[in-house]
Amino acid sequence: MAGSLIKIDEFTVSSAVANVIIGGGSNGSSSLNASIDSTYDTYQIVANNLRPATAAQLEVRLTKSGSAQSDSEYDWAYKQMYTGGSYLNEKSDNTDSFFLYSAYEETTATGKGNGLLMYLFNFPNSSEFSFFTVEQSRMFGTGDFGGNQGGCVHTVASASDGVQFLWDGGHNFEDGTFKLYGLKK
Repeated sequence: MAGSLIKIDEFTVSSAVANVIIGGGSNGSSSLNASIDSTYDTYQIVANNLRPATAAQLEVRLTKSGSAQSDSEYDWAYKQMYTGGSYLNEKSDNTDSFFLYSAYEETTATGKGNGLLMYLFNFPNSSEFSFFTVEQSRMFGTGDFGGNQGGCVHTVASASDGVQFLWDGGHNFEDGTFKLYGLKK
């Protein structure tokens, strides 16, 4: 049926890992060797219970031929929203990753990990920029709730085949479940 989501890749953190790659072919974190390709026009990533082993902030990079791109070609912007505070606008140009400030997680907040939903566009197109939108939410250790809504573009005209998630400062993932879907044409 048109508009259906088809699961392509998934990975659950079961022991400490420095980063997770969804898609990315043989460099992906799962054993599925899944890649984002021209099979689907739009892809979706759903991630739940994302928690670092040490307090950190979440970063995202795209992969090309399975390798994470850490060049300074990421432009991003989003709106932060909190129950215990005011709205904030965040943006940056020419950075080496997409940085989710409110994804900061206190490791003492057991069971209060991040969740996010991403839609990926133009990934298999080698003559366009790859970009994604993101909706992210989290429960703070104080009991407050917050989140972001925005997007990021990798300003390099080349195909992307996956997405890498990592915590700043080289901190490991303590927990997390990642699923990649293709939106059936």
